[in-house]
Amino acid sequence: MILNDIADGLLRGVENIGQSVSGAFSEPVIRLGVTGLSRAGKTVFITSLVANLMDRGRMPQLAAAATGAIRAAYLQPQPDDTVPRFDYETHLAAITGDTPHWPESTRAVSELRLSLKVQGGGLLGSVSGPRVVHLDIVDYPGEWLLDLGLMEKSYDDWSADVLDRIASRPQAVDFLALARATDPGAKLDEVQAQTLARVFTAYLGAARDGGYSDCTPGRFLLPGDLAGSPVLTFAPLPMAEGAGRGGLRREFARRYEAYKRQVVRPFFRDHFARIDRQVVLVDALGAIHSGPQAVEDLRRAMADILGAFRPGRNAWLAPLLRGRRVDHILFAATKADHLHHSQHARLTAIMQALVRDAKDRADYAGAKTMAMSIAALRATVEETLTHDGRSLDCVRGTLLDTGKQAALYPGALPDDPARILSPARSGQQGWLGDDYNIMHFAPARLTLKPGEGPPHIRLDRAAEFLIGDRLR
Repeated sequence: MILNDIADGLLRGVENIGQSVSGAFSEPVIRLGVTGLSRAGKTVFITSLVANLMDRGRMPQLAAAATGAIRAAYLQPQPDDTVPRFDYETHLAAITGDTPHWPESTRAVSELRLSLKVQGGGLLGSVSGPRVVHLDIVDYPGEWLLDLGLMEKSYDDWSADVLDRIASRPQAVDFLALARATDPGAKLDEVQAQTLARVFTAYLGAARDGGYSDCTPGRFLLPGDLAGSPVLTFAPLPMAEGAGRGGLRREFARRYEAYKRQVVRPFFRDHFARIDRQVVLVDALGAIHSGPQAVEDLRRAMADILGAFRPGRNAWLAPLLRGRRVDHILFAATKADHLHHSQHARLTAIMQALVRDAKDRADYAGAKTMAMSIAALRATVEETLTHDGRSLDCVRGTLLDTGKQAALYPGALPDDPARILSPARSGQQGWLGDDYNIMHFAPARLTLKPGEGPPHIRLDRAAEFLIGDRLR
């Protein structure tokens, strides 16, 4: 491990020197990481962001677009030949076609390069002429980022933490029963090991569907070419006396360490350690709909995610970064179009409260952070309806499951975020006296004017925070 740290450190040092030298004599590059927890809308965010940077009619809050400093935007081959390309054209066709539908989610790392021709301001800008700034967008699953927390935990610590956390979750009933019936000190039986891993993976999928965020190890749900390998064939087990060499629990501990060494570490070395700016997309409305426990789980996940941006806290990660760090981090509550605009400020306030612990840590480390509510693709329109003599601010759209038009009043979010976070922190089973509804809308059919990207909510403000300073 020490030799690996030295080798990784030397590699990152050489790479950073090379990038510094090349950056001084060539075109600057912004590497934007985009991640999100389950069903937060990463694919739609990237697709809409690129489309709106290419056709900037709906981007007034991006200063470089509003002033005309961005003269042109065009796609180019990405610099990393071994990373799959983000399938922008297919995803754009999905949301803008005659029968629009949500695009397929990406299930691994992908990348896209958008090049912007920018005219600088002032005397120097007028003399030097336009310059090209490359925006390299790196898309990766949020579950992989949460795996960072495993690096500083032993198998014993991880098992105890998981078993304690999921003890009261209905999604975990089958796995907990199987784990209790298993003798951790018994001799390894591969069929038994595969059964435990399979049932644990089924729990993770059910927990994700139930609105929980702590679905790690992340590759269990997104295995790719590792499916069925020993490195993904383990599960948390209770402590056992006399679990010696060759025993089930000892083998699971070995595979857990292999997962950290062979799966988690290479991801941070090859992808995360090269990111300059980061957006974390969060389905906060979905968590609120799922109840207080899902909200508390989300809050903890946000705090854990910030651990990835604090190299001083992670001794194993610091050599990989070698002075690089993510200096702008955006936490974005997605699906703001599921609420009337009169509630957007409340959703933003809840998002700010959810990431307060994480934000304080990042601010302490010197990174700029922001929390906001957005919709990368607006799928609804607003209307006010009268019900039982009172006016309700609603949104209307096409229901995903039936294809019919429907108006939704999701319930009023509280002015004080503590009314959401306090029940969550105290372990309350449900919201007292409140009911927060949610519907799943299909994308609306679009008619775009020349120069306009897809309709959105505050995507231009998000872009200004993430990359605006590099376009001046």
